[in-house]
Amino acid sequence: MVFNNRLLRALSPADQEVLRPYFQWSELDRGRVLVSPDEPITRVWFPENGLSSIIAMSGTDQGIEVGIAGRDGLIGVPILLDADRTPHRIFMQVAGAGHSIDRDDLRRTLDENASIRNLLLRYVQAYSTQTTYTALSNAIHTIEERLARWLLMSHDRQDGDEIPLTHDFLALMLGVRRPSVTIALHSLEGLGFIKATRGLITVRKRADLMAFAGTSYGVPEAEYDRLIGPLR
Repeated sequence: MVFNNRLLRALSPADQEVLRPYFQWSELDRGRVLVSPDEPITRVWFPENGLSSIIAMSGTDQGIEVGIAGRDGLIGVPILLDADRTPHRIFMQVAGAGHSIDRDDLRRTLDENASIRNLLLRYVQAYSTQTTYTALSNAIHTIEERLARWLLMSHDRQDGDEIPLTHDFLALMLGVRRPSVTIALHSLEGLGFIKATRGLITVRKRADLMAFAGTSYGVPEAEYDRLIGPLR
């Protein structure tokens, strides 16, 4: 089996074989919760496709997206850092599938295999850079620039140019009201960068979208490329 997950592909064939016996394959439906706030994380997920959303929660019903993970990485970062839970909620925003491994099997493997451990810890650095630049972008960039950034990040983690997304989720991602999402989408569509239909966004001019996103996009992607390899 050839892995589509970029982390698993970056491992040597020998290290891939170390992990392979522990993997369980799962279909990951849209909306499936993989990690619940403040509950023990029992499995670590390596998506082959699809897209998960990491949500920082404020109370029980409010939150904002602080990061995404798909075929670029894994879901369950606290396990790599000797923690067993997180205050974040992580769920599938775009349906996919992937491999999962029991946390204890992964921890034991990391203790016994330095090369696997080092690669996954490099991902922690790349993931941390992504989340910090999300905070920076939320503070200094316009809604349209932040939307362009997020569409590029989603595009990086999927094949093809179509991204199945709802206005409600985009509002959660941007931390704005739904009407503001509609205005931002119309702005990018009017410039010819994307095509937006109900529940689906098509990237039409990636290079122009990158230019529009400006400094909101690029630093975390360069860090991932340096530490692990190309996203696309």
